Amino acid sequence: VGFAHCDDLDMEHRQGLQMDILKSEGSEEGGEPPLEGDIHYQRDGTGPLPPSGSKEACSELSGQGKPKITAWEAGWNVTNAIQGMFVLGLPYAILHGGYLGLFLIIFAAVVCCYTGKILIACLYEENEDGEIVRVRDSYVDIANACCAPRFPTLGGRIVNVAQIIELVMTCILYVVVSGNLMYNSFPNLPVSQKSWSIIATAVLLPCAFLKNLKAVSKFSLLCTLAHFVINILVIAYCLSRARDWAWDKVKFYIDVKKFPISIGIIVFSYTSQIFLPSLEGNMQNPKEFHCMMNWTHIAACILKGLFALVAYLTWADETKEVITDNLPSTIRAVVNIFLVAKALLSYPLPFFAAVEVLERSLFQDGNRAFFPNCYGGDGRLKSWGLTLRCALVVFTLLMAIYVPHFALLMGLTGSLTGAGLCFLLPSLFHLKLLWRKLLWHHVFFDVAIFVIGGICSISGFIHSLEGLIEAFRTNAED
Repeated sequence: VGFAHCDDLDMEHRQGLQMDILKSEGSEEGGEPPLEGDIHYQRDGTGPLPPSGSKEACSELSGQGKPKITAWEAGWNVTNAIQGMFVLGLPYAILHGGYLGLFLIIFAAVVCCYTGKILIACLYEENEDGEIVRVRDSYVDIANACCAPRFPTLGGRIVNVAQIIELVMTCILYVVVSGNLMYNSFPNLPVSQKSWSIIATAVLLPCAFLKNLKAVSKFSLLCTLAHFVINILVIAYCLSRARDWAWDKVKFYIDVKKFPISIGIIVFSYTSQIFLPSLEGNMQNPKEFHCMMNWTHIAACILKGLFALVAYLTWADETKEVITDNLPSTIRAVVNIFLVAKALLSYPLPFFAAVEVLERSLFQDGNRAFFPNCYGGDGRLKSWGLTLRCALVVFTLLMAIYVPHFALLMGLTGSLTGAGLCFLLPSLFHLKLLWRKLLWHHVFFDVAIFVIGGICSISGFIHSLEGLIEAFRTNAED
């Protein structure tokens, strides 16, 4: 009901912004200098340039002067995000959820694909000529549009905080799992899990020099290839033990205390919404976005479901948080080396996205920036900006050393920020911005996703936090 009441006010606000743009265009034709104003309504920045130092001029992911990516390259990035290292925790989710956990793997794929599409729909609006044009650039722009005109920056700040938590936690998990896998692969070496994490972080330091999404896409392609090799090796071993599969261990009932953690694990394994506005904006043909989302999520759903079920049937109640820890030592070492390579290749995408969010919100937000611009006049990163990037890599290491609990961290992050960014906010923004155009079934889907996502988020967060507290009390390490 609040959406309907506020709609007229929001329409007036948006029309006012459009009038400002028309005035700036008129002054430009008359030979006068362009007025400072909102240029989001001019697709691809074809209007007057923003003031120097603004985020549109400095953004790493803005459309001008940056190499575009194909639908296949965008698909590799999404596949890397939703079929990453976190697949290793899905058999553990089946352990506590049984057939319901398997159903949630399918359900989460459908919902995340849908919310990804409606999030991108919020970037567009219909102009006076009836054409659909891109008027927003990022998740933050969508959030600010929803909170305008009363709180024009509140939504963006909330989304920025959630994005940074999500992305940094993802980077931390990659370091955690790298140290865990190397330690379990070579238990006879006098190297602790923390030391392996330090070695992995040293390899990741060059990520601080990444310049654009094109380079990240190449890492994502290699990462996806490594992922398929890992899946083939693990599934081949599981199939060799098909005679011993414990079908009777797959339950129809759930562990009430631990299943909410499984929900967080499943949700977190599908989180890609924070990358989608940047990916879609950098695609050569944005019309291919929906097709790309469909085939990436269908492939992820099939592969994740098969992997989780086959792995659980092989080890049943002995299933561990990281499934490769169940493998025999000889096979485990080979698989874990591929997994570590995959983790290291997966790290650049969330790291680059986290850096981009931090730079936009703290260093490139025009007059509202908290710190000076981290880029020079020639577009090169300043030395102190590079130092801050390296500090972010080191921060992920420190967190990985002091909180080395893979499944619990994954469940906590999935319940806290994953559900919010993937379920709650996209459905809420879709209702708010496109209320006048939605059919009844769209409204029903959005409300249902918001309610179910809220319940899962709260329960998963509480139980994951309880699990972490219990793990620290018993000094248990993954």
